Amino acid sequence: MGYGGAVGLIVLGLILSLAISEEQVGPVNLGMVGWILTLAGVALLLLSIVQQNSRRRQSTVATTTDAHGRTATTERHVEADPPPPPAV
Repeated sequence: MGYGGAVGLIVLGLILSLAISEEQVGPVNLGMVGWILTLAGVALLLLSIVQQNSRRRQSTVATTTDAHGRTATTERHVEADPPPPPAV
């Protein structure tokens, strides 16, 4: 879902819990529904951040020297997803 969906849930939840004066609509308490949506949005946002930062980053630097004594340095950056969990 990403950051947009999480922020949308947070905004919708805060509007329901803080901006609506009629909290009770039939058997549904809109204030409580708003706080539940807000907490779900915060949890989704945290999970999205953790998932984005769990990628493996690897840097490799190679230095080569030719016959005339000139050196060349090559740097390579690789980002990869972590391996899947082992099958049970």
